[in-house]
Formats: sequence, structure tokens, C-alpha cells
Amino acid sequence: MTLWSGRFSSPMAESLWDLSESYSFDHVLYAHDIRGTKAHVQGLNQAGLVSDEECELLLTTLEAIAQEFRDGTFVRHDGDEDVHMAIERRATELAGPAGAKIHTARSRNDQVATTLRLFTRDAVTSIASEILELVDALGEVGARYPSAYLPGYTHLQRAQPVLLTHHLAAHAWSLLRDVDRLIDARERMNVSPLGAGALAGTSLAIVPAFTAQALGFRETFANSMDAVSDRDFVAETLFDIAMVGIHLSRMGEELVLWTSSEFHFATLGDDFTTGSSMLPQKKNSDVAELARGKSGRLVGNLTSLLVTLKGLPLSYNRDLQEDKEPLFDSVSQVMLITRAMSGAYRSLSFDSQRAQEAADDVNLVAIDLTERLVEQGIAFRQAHEQVGHLVGEADRRGVPFSDLVAESTELSHLVDLFEPGASLRSRRSPGASGPDAWVEQSKRLALAIATARQRLS
Repeated sequence: MTLWSGRFSSPMAESLWDLSESYSFDHVLYAHDIRGTKAHVQGLNQAGLVSDEECELLLTTLEAIAQEFRDGTFVRHDGDEDVHMAIERRATELAGPAGAKIHTARSRNDQVATTLRLFTRDAVTSIASEILELVDALGEVGARYPSAYLPGYTHLQRAQPVLLTHHLAAHAWSLLRDVDRLIDARERMNVSPLGAGALAGTSLAIVPAFTAQALGFRETFANSMDAVSDRDFVAETLFDIAMVGIHLSRMGEELVLWTSSEFHFATLGDDFTTGSSMLPQKKNSDVAELARGKSGRLVGNLTSLLVTLKGLPLSYNRDLQEDKEPLFDSVSQVMLITRAMSGAYRSLSFDSQRAQEAADDVNLVAIDLTERLVEQGIAFRQAHEQVGHLVGEADRRGVPFSDLVAESTELSHLVDLFEPGASLRSRRSPGASGPDAWVEQSKRLALAIATARQRLS
């Protein structure tokens, strides 16, 4: 028997039950639902709707149910359509008539909305913490190779040399933006829907501000219809997670390239690589490929929710049940990816010599020569044309670009730019890729990380 069967003369059809039930996936909300229910019981007591004795009994009962879930001894009954009904049914079994008062002045609509906000609030905090761990892992790699440099790429073509620390910091800055977005989302969702009822509140003398404070919400809802129908916070969280996934995918693609035989800038530890069932020599960077591949799943979860939400009239509709599986999946997957990528980077060995040889490609000095000519008073476009002509001639003749520069009466005095690391050292503008600029950037990065940790806590 369901908790709402009084209105009906026949039980739910099996096919509808199979379509409707959500316990199979929403049972993961048990701790957050029990937390919300405890606050609701305290609110009922504060409003004089349950006695002190009943309140104490219900709080003790709810904690016992939480322990059953933790121990794996909680038994779902046939009529438990979702975790919320299951908990109320069990509370009534254990507490008797007092348990039947738990749902006073509450609907599943505001109950579910509250439970989901509590879950999501905790989830974004956990995700942001894992992202900061990944940022730390990137910093550890850079600290092991403080002087290493490699080519920076545009269009996957060698462009200019960059410090490895600078390159890794580029990922760190994007991840810190992810943390910032997650924290902002947490602040926006920190509004309690409890007390909104089914859609229009209640005639009973509850105080929503009381339960909001008990649950650590910043404030309570202003409009009961909005409170039960709003899933902006889920959509925003799914977007933030999808954006994290995009950044992790980009990092994964890079690791795939770096660890390939063609690049061979890095290798991952044996504990973060896999082999081939057929080819004995293979060492595959599967962790990076999975990070890249799962980004599509995260984007898909966001898309599925947005499509669900786009046509719903106010206020609550059962379509909103479809908010949970995408959210649970995205939270789970992004945590798995982020942890694995943190481990992969910590296992990484960087081939500084191989990367440096690639970064000292003589053609990468072209922009340095151009800028030296600009310093001598030549217009940039004219200097660009002059140096570009030499690069093209070297390519057509099959000779090193540096040889033609050495032969040039106008440029031969600049051949020192071809010395190993000279081009890198010349990148000294604020935020640039050279060692001098890195000193200031590293300070800014450390401050940004500390600020993110402070905001998160």
C-alpha cells in the first residue's frame, strides 16, 4: 500500500509502478532526506504540532533508520515507491502513531526539493575539493621540473616555447574557474524550499525560517510555487560539471599526445596505464582517454535535463523526477575522472630533454626576430613580411632557418636568439611564458588557490 492510497479503489498497475518507482536510484538520498526530515520534525515541535516527547521519539527513530541504511540492513517494502516514502513508512513502523505525524505540513514536493538541494550542495563542495586536489597535482608536476620547457601549440603546430609550469598553470586557471562557478552555484542554491508544501504552502502555523536555519540554508523561499518547481540549481550544477568535463577532456587529449611515441614528452606510471590484450609492447594512457570520452556523457546529462525542463507548466510535475539520474551520474563520474587524473599527473614523468629539443626548433625564433626588428623602428607588418620571407626560403631550399639569418646583413647580429632557451627567456611580459614572468604568475596562482580553498570552506 502506498502512502497516498486512500483516494484510490485499486492498486497501481505493475507497468505504471515500474515506470514510476524511483527508489532504485534515489535511495542514495537517504542521509539528506533524513536530515531534512529531522529538521521538519523539530519545526513541527516548535510550531506545537508534535509534542516534546513525540519529537524526541521521532528524532531517535530517524537516526535508527539512518543507521539501518549505513549498515545495509534497511529493507525496502513493496509499497516503497521512493526513498522518501520508505523512510516515512519505516518511521511509522518504529514510532507508531507519532510516525504518522511526520508528514504534517509537508508534501513530497517540498520534501524532495529540499532533499535534492541538500544533496547537491554537498556534492558541489566535494567536486570543488577534488578539483583543487587536481590543481595541487599539476603544481607538484611543475615543482619537479621547474626549468623544463616545451613547445606551445596553436592549430597543433609548434608556435612558441613555454615553461612546463606555465603550461600546467593554464589548466590550473581553468580549473579554478570551475571551482569558482561551483561555489557560486552553491550559494544560489542555498535557499530552503521546506514549508512550500505541494505548491501553495499550508494553513498550519509552521515557520519555514526555523527549518531553513536548522539545515544551514542562507534563507527560505519567497514563493511556494517557485520553490517546488525550481530545478535551476540542478541545471546549473550539471552545466558546471559539464564544463569541468570539457576541461578534463582537453587535459586528457594533451596527455594522450604527450605520451604518444610521436611526441614522447611524458610517460604515465604503470599504475595509471593499461596494456593490450594482443600487443605485448603497448602501454596505453587509458585514464586520459576515459577523461576525454566521459565529457560527452556529462554534456548529455545537462542536455537531457534542459529538454525535460523546457516545457513544464507551474508548479510541480512528475517530469521533475528525471532530474536525479543525470545529476547522480554526473556527480559520480566527474568525481571518478578528477581523482584519476590527479593520480595520473602525480605519476607523470616528463622528458625535459625531448621537450626542450622540440621547443628549440629554429623556426620558433621567427617572432623573436620580428620583435627585435620592431625595437629597431621597423613597422611590425614590414618586419613580419621580412622574417616570413626568410622562413619560406629556408623551407624551399631545405636549409635551417638559422643559417639564412646568419647570412643576412640585417639580421645576423640577432643569431644569439637561436641559443637554447633564448626565445623562452625573452617572453617576459606580464602573464607570459618565460621564467621572469612566471615568478609573478606563480604568486597570483598561489593566492587564487588559497582564496578558492577559503571560499569553499
